[in-house]
Amino acid sequence: MAAKEKKHCLIRIRSEYPQFTQTERKVADYIIEHPERIVKGTINEVADEIGIAVSTVFRFCKTMGFKGYQDMKIELASELVGSEKEELESIIETDDEAKVTEKVFRSNMRTIEETMEVLDAEEVAKAVKLFREAGKIEFFGCGGSNIIAQDAYHKMIRTGLPVFSQLDTHMQMMSASQMKSTDVAVLISHSGTTKDVLDMLHILKSNHVPVIAITNFAKSPLRERSDVVLSTIAEEADYRPQSLSSAMSQMSVIDALYVNLLVAGKGDGTSAWEKITSAVTGKKM
Repeated sequence: MAAKEKKHCLIRIRSEYPQFTQTERKVADYIIEHPERIVKGTINEVADEIGIAVSTVFRFCKTMGFKGYQDMKIELASELVGSEKEELESIIETDDEAKVTEKVFRSNMRTIEETMEVLDAEEVAKAVKLFREAGKIEFFGCGGSNIIAQDAYHKMIRTGLPVFSQLDTHMQMMSASQMKSTDVAVLISHSGTTKDVLDMLHILKSNHVPVIAITNFAKSPLRERSDVVLSTIAEEADYRPQSLSSAMSQMSVIDALYVNLLVAGKGDGTSAWEKITSAVTGKKM
Protein backbone atom coordinates (compact mmCIF):
# COMPACT_ATOMS: atom_id res chain seq x y z
CA MET A 1 0.00 0.00 0.00
CA ALA A 2 0.98 3.60 -0.48
CA ALA A 3 3.57 5.42 1.52
CA LYS A 4 1.86 8.40 3.06
CA GLU A 5 4.10 11.05 1.47
CA LYS A 6 3.88 9.73 -2.11
CA LYS A 7 1.94 12.03 -4.44
CA HIS A 8 1.23 9.52 -7.26
CA CYS A 9 1.44 12.05 -10.08
CA LEU A 10 0.24 9.93 -13.01
CA ILE A 11 -2.49 8.19 -11.02
CA ARG A 12 -3.74 11.50 -9.64
CA ILE A 13 -3.80 13.10 -13.10
CA ARG A 14 -5.84 10.26 -14.59
CA SER A 15 -8.13 10.23 -11.58
CA GLU A 16 -8.85 13.97 -11.65
CA TYR A 17 -8.91 14.28 -15.45
CA PRO A 18 -12.73 14.66 -15.82
CA GLN A 19 -12.59 17.74 -13.56
CA PHE A 20 -9.88 19.54 -15.54
CA THR A 21 -10.44 22.60 -17.73
CA GLN A 22 -9.57 22.39 -21.44
CA THR A 23 -6.20 24.02 -20.79
CA GLU A 24 -5.44 21.70 -17.88
CA ARG A 25 -6.29 18.72 -20.08
CA LYS A 26 -3.65 19.84 -22.59
CA VAL A 27 -1.01 19.67 -19.84
CA ALA A 28 -2.43 16.40 -18.49
CA ASP A 29 -2.46 14.75 -21.93
CA TYR A 30 1.15 15.75 -22.51
CA ILE A 31 2.30 14.36 -19.14
CA ILE A 32 0.40 11.08 -19.57
CA GLU A 33 1.67 10.56 -23.12
CA HIS A 34 5.24 11.86 -22.61
CA PRO A 35 6.21 11.59 -18.92
CA GLU A 36 9.86 11.08 -19.87
CA ARG A 37 9.92 14.52 -21.54
CA ILE A 38 8.82 16.11 -18.26
CA VAL A 39 11.67 14.34 -16.47
CA LYS A 40 14.29 15.37 -19.04
CA GLY A 41 12.96 18.78 -20.11
CA THR A 42 12.62 22.24 -18.60
CA ILE A 43 9.33 23.96 -17.86
CA ASN A 44 9.97 26.35 -20.77
CA GLU A 45 10.52 23.48 -23.22
CA VAL A 46 7.36 21.72 -22.07
CA ALA A 47 5.28 24.90 -22.32
CA ASP A 48 6.58 25.52 -25.86
CA GLU A 49 5.78 21.97 -26.98
CA ILE A 50 2.24 22.14 -25.58
CA GLY A 51 1.76 25.68 -26.91
CA ILE A 52 0.80 27.33 -23.62
CA ALA A 53 2.33 29.78 -21.16
CA VAL A 54 4.96 28.69 -18.62
CA SER A 55 2.71 30.05 -15.87
CA THR A 56 -0.05 27.64 -16.97
CA VAL A 57 2.25 24.64 -16.57
CA PHE A 58 3.35 25.93 -13.16
CA ARG A 59 -0.26 26.41 -12.01
CA PHE A 60 -1.04 22.85 -13.10
CA CYS A 61 1.83 21.55 -10.96
CA LYS A 62 0.42 23.47 -7.98
CA THR A 63 -3.08 22.15 -8.69
CA MET A 64 -1.72 18.61 -8.52
CA GLY A 65 -0.28 19.26 -5.07
CA PHE A 66 3.34 19.94 -5.99
CA LYS A 67 5.48 22.89 -4.91
CA GLY A 68 6.38 23.51 -8.54
CA TYR A 69 7.63 21.97 -11.77
CA GLN A 70 10.83 20.58 -10.27
CA ASP A 71 8.90 18.85 -7.48
CA MET A 72 6.61 17.19 -10.02
CA LYS A 73 9.59 16.19 -12.18
CA ILE A 74 11.23 14.39 -9.23
CA GLU A 75 8.02 12.50 -8.43
CA LEU A 76 7.53 11.49 -12.06
CA ALA A 77 11.10 10.24 -12.28
CA SER A 78 10.59 8.00 -9.23
CA GLU A 79 7.35 6.63 -10.70
CA LEU A 80 8.95 5.81 -14.05
CA VAL A 81 11.90 3.89 -12.58
CA GLY A 82 11.09 0.18 -12.46
CA SER A 83 7.34 0.70 -12.75
CA GLU A 84 6.60 0.29 -16.44
CA LYS A 85 2.97 -0.75 -16.90
CA GLU A 86 1.40 -2.29 -19.93
CA GLU A 87 -0.61 0.32 -21.79
CA LEU A 88 -4.30 -0.55 -21.71
CA GLU A 89 -6.00 -0.72 -25.10
CA SER A 90 -9.30 1.06 -25.64
CA ILE A 91 -12.35 -0.98 -26.56
CA ILE A 92 -13.27 -0.48 -30.22
CA GLU A 93 -16.37 -1.43 -32.18
CA THR A 94 -14.55 -4.11 -34.19
CA ASP A 95 -13.48 -6.03 -31.06
CA ASP A 96 -15.10 -9.44 -30.70
CA GLU A 97 -16.55 -10.75 -27.44
CA ALA A 98 -13.29 -12.37 -26.34
CA LYS A 99 -11.30 -9.17 -26.91
CA VAL A 100 -13.84 -6.97 -25.12
CA THR A 101 -13.87 -9.38 -22.17
CA GLU A 102 -10.07 -9.41 -21.99
CA LYS A 103 -9.88 -5.60 -22.05
CA VAL A 104 -12.52 -5.25 -19.33
CA PHE A 105 -10.67 -7.71 -17.10
CA ARG A 106 -7.33 -5.96 -17.67
CA SER A 107 -8.93 -2.61 -16.88
CA ASN A 108 -10.38 -3.99 -13.64
CA MET A 109 -7.01 -5.43 -12.64
CA ARG A 110 -5.32 -2.07 -13.30
CA THR A 111 -7.98 -0.30 -11.21
CA ILE A 112 -7.40 -2.63 -8.25
CA GLU A 113 -3.59 -2.40 -8.54
CA GLU A 114 -3.63 1.39 -8.60
CA THR A 115 -6.08 1.53 -5.70
CA MET A 116 -3.66 -0.61 -3.69
CA GLU A 117 -0.90 1.89 -4.53
CA VAL A 118 -2.81 4.91 -3.21
CA LEU A 119 -4.48 3.19 -0.25
CA ASP A 120 -2.72 4.41 2.89
CA ALA A 121 -1.93 1.61 5.37
CA GLU A 122 -2.13 4.04 8.29
CA GLU A 123 -5.65 5.08 7.28
CA VAL A 124 -6.69 1.42 7.04
CA ALA A 125 -5.31 0.83 10.55
CA LYS A 126 -7.27 3.84 11.86
CA ALA A 127 -10.45 2.52 10.25
CA VAL A 128 -9.99 -0.94 11.79
CA LYS A 129 -9.45 0.62 15.23
CA LEU A 130 -12.58 2.78 14.91
CA PHE A 131 -14.64 -0.24 13.81
CA ARG A 132 -13.51 -2.35 16.75
CA GLU A 133 -14.29 0.37 19.29
CA ALA A 134 -17.59 1.59 17.80
CA GLY A 135 -20.94 1.23 19.49
CA LYS A 136 -22.55 1.17 16.05
CA ILE A 137 -21.21 1.12 12.48
CA GLU A 138 -23.35 2.32 9.59
CA PHE A 139 -22.61 2.37 5.86
CA PHE A 140 -24.02 5.20 3.74
CA GLY A 141 -24.16 5.67 -0.04
CA CYS A 142 -26.46 6.94 -2.79
CA GLY A 143 -27.22 5.44 -6.18
CA GLY A 144 -24.56 2.95 -7.23
CA SER A 145 -22.63 3.61 -4.03
CA ASN A 146 -25.56 2.28 -2.02
CA ILE A 147 -25.02 -1.09 -3.68
CA ILE A 148 -21.47 -1.00 -2.30
CA ALA A 149 -22.83 0.00 1.12
CA GLN A 150 -25.15 -3.02 1.07
CA ASP A 151 -22.27 -5.26 0.01
CA ALA A 152 -20.23 -3.91 2.93
CA TYR A 153 -23.09 -4.63 5.35
CA HIS A 154 -23.47 -8.14 3.92
CA LYS A 155 -19.78 -8.84 4.59
CA MET A 156 -19.33 -7.02 7.89
CA ILE A 157 -22.29 -8.66 9.62
CA ARG A 158 -20.15 -11.82 9.60
CA THR A 159 -17.63 -10.13 11.93
CA GLY A 160 -20.12 -9.94 14.79
CA LEU A 161 -19.78 -6.14 14.89
CA PRO A 162 -22.93 -3.96 15.19
CA VAL A 163 -23.29 -2.97 11.52
CA PHE A 164 -26.23 -1.29 9.76
CA SER A 165 -27.17 0.11 6.35
CA GLN A 166 -30.30 1.70 4.88
CA LEU A 167 -31.56 1.57 1.29
CA ASP A 168 -33.68 4.72 1.22
CA THR A 169 -31.88 8.10 1.18
CA HIS A 170 -34.35 9.68 3.61
CA MET A 171 -33.90 6.76 6.00
CA GLN A 172 -30.14 7.25 5.77
CA MET A 173 -30.59 10.92 6.74
CA MET A 174 -32.80 9.94 9.67
CA SER A 175 -30.37 7.27 10.83
CA ALA A 176 -27.44 9.71 10.56
CA SER A 177 -29.29 12.15 12.82
CA GLN A 178 -29.47 9.53 15.58
CA MET A 179 -25.80 8.54 15.56
CA LYS A 180 -23.45 9.48 18.41
CA SER A 181 -19.77 10.28 18.88
CA THR A 182 -19.21 6.67 20.00
CA ASP A 183 -20.46 5.37 16.64
CA VAL A 184 -18.74 5.27 13.24
CA ALA A 185 -20.17 6.26 9.86
CA VAL A 186 -18.74 5.05 6.55
CA LEU A 187 -19.64 7.30 3.61
CA ILE A 188 -19.12 5.78 0.16
CA SER A 189 -19.03 8.16 -2.80
CA HIS A 190 -16.91 7.98 -5.94
CA SER A 191 -16.97 11.72 -6.63
CA GLY A 192 -17.11 12.90 -3.02
CA THR A 193 -19.40 15.69 -4.22
CA THR A 194 -22.86 14.05 -4.20
CA LYS A 195 -25.26 16.48 -2.50
CA ASP A 196 -27.13 13.85 -0.46
CA VAL A 197 -23.86 12.37 0.79
CA LEU A 198 -22.56 15.81 1.77
CA ASP A 199 -25.87 16.48 3.57
CA MET A 200 -25.36 13.23 5.50
CA LEU A 201 -21.79 14.30 6.23
CA HIS A 202 -23.04 17.61 7.65
CA ILE A 203 -25.52 15.82 9.93
CA LEU A 204 -22.88 13.35 11.12
CA LYS A 205 -20.27 16.03 11.81
CA SER A 206 -22.89 18.03 13.75
CA ASN A 207 -23.27 14.97 15.99
CA HIS A 208 -19.47 14.59 16.27
CA VAL A 209 -19.61 11.15 14.64
CA PRO A 210 -16.24 9.86 13.32
CA VAL A 211 -16.51 9.58 9.53
CA ILE A 212 -14.62 7.16 7.29
CA ALA A 213 -14.77 8.03 3.59
CA ILE A 214 -14.30 5.54 0.77
CA THR A 215 -13.84 7.86 -2.18
CA ASN A 216 -11.86 8.67 -5.29
CA PHE A 217 -8.26 9.89 -5.06
CA ALA A 218 -9.26 13.32 -6.41
CA LYS A 219 -9.84 16.29 -4.12
CA SER A 220 -13.41 16.67 -2.86
CA PRO A 221 -15.45 18.09 0.06
CA LEU A 222 -15.92 14.55 1.40
CA ARG A 223 -12.15 13.91 1.52
CA GLU A 224 -11.48 17.23 3.22
CA ARG A 225 -14.03 16.78 6.03
CA SER A 226 -13.67 13.07 6.81
CA ASP A 227 -11.63 11.75 9.74
CA VAL A 228 -10.27 8.76 7.80
CA VAL A 229 -9.98 8.55 4.01
CA LEU A 230 -9.65 5.25 2.14
CA SER A 231 -8.70 6.28 -1.40
CA THR A 232 -9.79 4.48 -4.54
CA ILE A 233 -8.88 4.81 -8.21
CA ALA A 234 -11.16 4.59 -11.24
CA GLU A 235 -10.41 5.87 -14.72
CA GLU A 236 -12.84 7.00 -17.40
CA ALA A 237 -12.81 4.61 -20.37
CA ASP A 238 -14.82 3.99 -23.53
CA TYR A 239 -18.16 2.36 -22.66
CA ARG A 240 -17.28 2.51 -18.94
CA PRO A 241 -17.79 5.71 -16.91
CA GLN A 242 -15.69 6.26 -13.79
CA SER A 243 -18.66 5.61 -11.51
CA LEU A 244 -18.92 2.02 -12.81
CA SER A 245 -15.19 1.34 -12.73
CA SER A 246 -15.04 2.60 -9.15
CA ALA A 247 -17.19 -0.29 -7.88
CA MET A 248 -14.29 -2.74 -8.28
CA SER A 249 -11.90 -0.64 -6.22
CA GLN A 250 -14.52 0.20 -3.58
CA MET A 251 -15.41 -3.46 -3.06
CA SER A 252 -11.72 -4.35 -2.83
CA VAL A 253 -11.28 -1.77 -0.06
CA ILE A 254 -14.29 -3.25 1.76
CA ASP A 255 -12.80 -6.75 1.39
CA ALA A 256 -9.48 -5.55 2.82
CA LEU A 257 -11.25 -3.95 5.80
CA TYR A 258 -13.29 -7.10 6.39
CA VAL A 259 -10.27 -9.43 6.46
CA ASN A 260 -8.26 -6.96 8.57
CA LEU A 261 -11.08 -6.94 11.12
CA LEU A 262 -11.16 -10.73 11.27
CA VAL A 263 -7.38 -10.85 11.73
CA ALA A 264 -7.46 -8.12 14.39
CA GLY A 265 -10.29 -9.91 16.20
CA LYS A 266 -8.21 -13.09 16.52
CA GLY A 267 -11.21 -15.37 16.21
CA ASP A 268 -13.85 -13.04 17.68
CA GLY A 269 -15.84 -13.34 14.45
CA THR A 270 -15.91 -17.14 14.51
CA SER A 271 -19.02 -17.29 16.69
CA ALA A 272 -20.88 -14.80 14.49
CA TRP A 273 -19.84 -16.70 11.36
CA GLU A 274 -21.07 -20.01 12.82
CA LYS A 275 -24.43 -18.49 13.83
CA ILE A 276 -24.95 -16.99 10.36
CA THR A 277 -24.00 -20.26 8.66
CA SER A 278 -26.42 -22.15 10.88
CA ALA A 279 -29.20 -19.62 10.21
CA VAL A 280 -29.01 -19.93 6.42
CA THR A 281 -28.14 -23.63 6.11
CA GLY A 282 -31.79 -24.64 5.88
CA LYS A 283 -32.28 -22.32 2.89
CA LYS A 284 -30.16 -24.50 0.61
CA MET A 285 -31.63 -27.42 -1.35
